[in-house]
Amino acid sequence: ADVGRSYEAVIRVNSQSGKGGVAYLLERDYGLALPRALQVEFSAIIQRLTEESGTELAPEAIFRAFEAEYLDDAADAVAEHGLAARPSGDCGIEAVVTVDGVRRRIAAHGNGPIDAFTRALRDATGADVRVVDYHEHALGAGAAATAVAYVEVAVGNTATAFGVGRDPNLITASLRAVLAAYRRSRRAGRIVAASSARLTKLAGAATATDDAAREAV
Repeated sequence: ADVGRSYEAVIRVNSQSGKGGVAYLLERDYGLALPRALQVEFSAIIQRLTEESGTELAPEAIFRAFEAEYLDDAADAVAEHGLAARPSGDCGIEAVVTVDGVRRRIAAHGNGPIDAFTRALRDATGADVRVVDYHEHALGAGAAATAVAYVEVAVGNTATAFGVGRDPNLITASLRAVLAAYRRSRRAGRIVAASSARLTKLAGAATATDDAAREAV
């Protein structure tokens, strides 16, 4: 069935595939240019997922796993936010966020939106949240473009964790990424195991749904 198709068209990822393969597929097919450290983190999740399932993953399955791990929970984490310039020259922020299952209003100021939001999150949770690295890029062009932000945070002395935010507004995408990274950091030290187990369950549920749909036809 694959005769005549290029290598790029039929590439799959299995437990022996490197992080470059996963990152290549996400950028080629979905325009997601993952930072190097995030490539390492997500590839470890995918490797464990393929080892546990014993199957190869097509690009669509890898993207669904990426959405489930990084994007789905981030979408509604920041309900609203507002920025204000202060006489001192720094930035003030107020936001309504969901942290530890509780919706709350947070506020702080800093030298920019991300710094102010991180300070507000730190004040609200008591956790030593710090942004370690930040990357962003656009998907698409013009009025239809969507921003994607990748944020790596450290909380106290725990291992760092990534969050990803996606929104037409770059600031909104960035704040979502910060909060998502904080929430994922709560699993620090067991991110790979916890994530692969959760994604395996999701994949099983999706397969069951697909099988039921085929039987109904």
